[in-house]
Amino acid sequence: MSDRFLFWAPTLIWATTWHVILYQLGDVAVMHSVALRFGLASAMLFSIARWRGESLAFSPAQHGWLLLTGAVQYGFNYMGTYEAEKNLPSGLMAVLFSLMIFTNAIGGALCFGQSISRRFVLSGTLGVTGIVLIFWPAIAAAREGVGVLGAVGLGLMAVTFASIGNMLTLRLTRRGASLIPLLAWSMGYGALTLMLIATLGGVEFHLDPRPSYWISLVYLSALGSVAAFLLYFNLAKRQGPGRAALTGLVIPPMALLMSAMFEGWRPTLVSGAGMALCLVGLWGATRPAR
Repeated sequence: MSDRFLFWAPTLIWATTWHVILYQLGDVAVMHSVALRFGLASAMLFSIARWRGESLAFSPAQHGWLLLTGAVQYGFNYMGTYEAEKNLPSGLMAVLFSLMIFTNAIGGALCFGQSISRRFVLSGTLGVTGIVLIFWPAIAAAREGVGVLGAVGLGLMAVTFASIGNMLTLRLTRRGASLIPLLAWSMGYGALTLMLIATLGGVEFHLDPRPSYWISLVYLSALGSVAAFLLYFNLAKRQGPGRAALTGLVIPPMALLMSAMFEGWRPTLVSGAGMALCLVGLWGATRPAR
């Protein structure tokens, strides 16, 4: 698969998941919804690994790293994301996650010795500025909302955990772990971690009778978790975590289209200027060096 396909396929998938997550918020506790999502995704990945004839065996030490990766990446990260979307517009969450361009690049430099060029930093800053302009009306409105500061804190926590999870996953793959079994175990451990926390915390389990809940759950598991993460981590292995995180520059404008189609959002001159800055930043950051 080409690098271009590995970039655009997860980008298009994740651009829709910000809206689809809204169908998961309701009677079912967030921890249970996230656990169901990644428990189902884990079962799918185990089935794919078996079908491909890949070994599912890992050493006890590797299982320790898989448990840590799952708890951070597919447990706490998504628990914070879902909880934050209760009080923040999905577009503002996309703005926060665009910060992964920097956190992933810093993580790649610290963990794997990957260089960060001045052009990358400038282009990434330009792109993030464009994203902020796109969602500035939502940001301004959110300032006066109840629980917004807590939601922003949860969002920043999710971004941090997502980047740490990326580094842990790449660490395991660079030490020879096969990606599909790695993700299968990690997502399974993430689901088990949240189920254990929910049980110890006395969180009651409810089943949502709405068809939209179960359709969105299957979509988020099969495409948003299995397909998107497989493609994304293959891209990160080829180009590094910093460049892979540039998907976060393209996803928010696409999420705007979803909002325009299903949530009544309408573009303005400011958001149009933000889209232009975002695209220029993406071009500058991904343009090959001379």
